[in-house]
Amino acid sequence: MTTPRDLKEKFKEKYGPWALVTGASSGIGEQFARQLARNGINLLLVARRADRLARLAQELGRRRGLQIEPIIVDLAESEAVDRIVAAIGDRDLGLLVSNAGFGLKGDFAAAARGRIEAMLNVNARTPLLLAHALLPRLRARGRGGIILTGSVEGEAPYPFSTAYAATKAFVHSLGMGLHGELAGSGVDMLVLAPGATDTEAITLQGFKPELMPNLMSPVDVVKQALHQLGKTPLHVPGVENRKYVNMMRRMPRDKLIAFNAQAVLAALDAGAAPADARQASDQQD
Repeated sequence: MTTPRDLKEKFKEKYGPWALVTGASSGIGEQFARQLARNGINLLLVARRADRLARLAQELGRRRGLQIEPIIVDLAESEAVDRIVAAIGDRDLGLLVSNAGFGLKGDFAAAARGRIEAMLNVNARTPLLLAHALLPRLRARGRGGIILTGSVEGEAPYPFSTAYAATKAFVHSLGMGLHGELAGSGVDMLVLAPGATDTEAITLQGFKPELMPNLMSPVDVVKQALHQLGKTPLHVPGVENRKYVNMMRRMPRDKLIAFNAQAVLAALDAGAAPADARQASDQQD
């Protein structure tokens, strides 16, 4: 009979002894850190906010008796990925969780170019280059995994969230392609596509959490992700979110675009004016 301890050891053997998690200072990324530590995996935690990251690293290291090392870096910067790879060094990394991201809502043309470039770097460039840098060592191990955090918005056009949805569509395509390339390699590839998740990114993008349909906790999102790793190339957490994605896939494209435009504008109108979403770059959905 397989016990929980057996499952934990099996998970650690495949995806340990080290994992890298980006966007780890709060939200979904923090939960990845906590749940991976619970599985006995040493962690390299990446985020911009040094104080939060240091507290989390100290807590998990003390509680779990693991090596937890923070890497303070802004993923919007062009040299960020090189700094992360250098910090990994020769550690036996078994799992990459590229989770960091932030969103911009509102009129596309009205957004500042610098904010759009930062979002492109954080949401799309970082997972692309991290996967490119780390895949050779994962393949050489013959076991391990990659989790890329996308979004339900990566599955369809979203006017007034146009650039964000485009970055997530990029992540989805990247992950699906890598899943095909990694078949038979022993390296698992999962794109996680959450819907609305109860993190500070919700309010930073101008939404009211209490008005968001099917709002999920980061705990549940990450539990589902780790359970699905190695079983499917794409997972949308939550039954209602999966129904919504399936509905979008069946809708005529012109009607889908109009429907999503109305939904985003209605959600923004119900909330406060969008805050500076650049502050949410350690958050996800």
